[in-house]
Amino acid sequence: MGVEGAISLSTLVLAAYSAKQEFLFLTAAPDAGRSLRETHFPEELKLTGNMLAGGRLVQPLVYMQRLELVRNVCREDTLRNLSHTAVSKFVLDRIFVCDKHEILFCQTPKVGNTQWKKVLIVLNGAFPSIEEIPESVVHDHEKNGLPRLSSFSDAEIQKRLKTYFKFFIVRDPFERLISAFKDKFVHNPRFEPWYRHEIAPGIIRKYRRNRTETRGIQFEDFVRYLGDPNHRWLDLQFGDHIIHWVTYVELCAPCEIKYSVIGHHETLEDDAPYILKEAGIDHLVSYPTIPPGITAYNRTKVEHYFLGISKRDIRRLYARFEGDFKLFGYQKPDFLLN
Repeated sequence: MGVEGAISLSTLVLAAYSAKQEFLFLTAAPDAGRSLRETHFPEELKLTGNMLAGGRLVQPLVYMQRLELVRNVCREDTLRNLSHTAVSKFVLDRIFVCDKHEILFCQTPKVGNTQWKKVLIVLNGAFPSIEEIPESVVHDHEKNGLPRLSSFSDAEIQKRLKTYFKFFIVRDPFERLISAFKDKFVHNPRFEPWYRHEIAPGIIRKYRRNRTETRGIQFEDFVRYLGDPNHRWLDLQFGDHIIHWVTYVELCAPCEIKYSVIGHHETLEDDAPYILKEAGIDHLVSYPTIPPGITAYNRTKVEHYFLGISKRDIRRLYARFEGDFKLFGYQKPDFLLN
């Protein structure tokens, strides 16, 4: 084997990264009016796209690391109950299919999924552009032209799982829960009355400690419900509405399905273009514009919502979502737990 063949993949990627950083430094100064993101690099040095190594395409380091982390955590026996799940109809119902471009997208609610659905709707040909898709159609699966993986035969499902480009998006698990609570119980913008009139009263009856308190559902009630090891009996009564706060593990089975890319909400400005390019569709559709700052992790907001909630309840909540934290590299929120 020659010297080039002996170089490890990680060394090659890091070398390319170093070269890119040096190139950035050398080329940024002459054109101060242009952002670093707009600076043009030799194709093999771009970390937002594929790099050539020994004649074959490899992923940028950050995306490789995310997939490797998932593989490693999936092997940990102590986390097996929190990282593994059956590829059931519930999981297959969460995965949307674009046969035309051989793409599977697993839906993880409260992580910008509406925009990804719009991308797939356009790719499937139901509408010519994202701007022309009515909001009422996006989540109407009779009209949006997005088949679910569960609608195919077992053989067709296996074929697609083995050969299609597969991706999903995650965000800090506790921030996602806050977003779900605000959307479904505070703002409730999609006129879904069952969250306030059926689910909220059910949670309050079971988990509110002060029975004389008459306020609507509070975040503390929600946390106590989610952290209860016996929450499933109530989930069955609520049905599929609970997908907005079900773990990523239960939604997408990342230890059982070999995904091509895992995007992070916090780095979506970079991840969205990368996913489109990797899927081979970046010349056909663009991800909608992301408002500035909307994807950044907000520790102040997290602290505010958990203020006054007992450490016991927070620890029980973390115990349920620990698999999501560890699989996707989110830091344990010690500032809440200790």
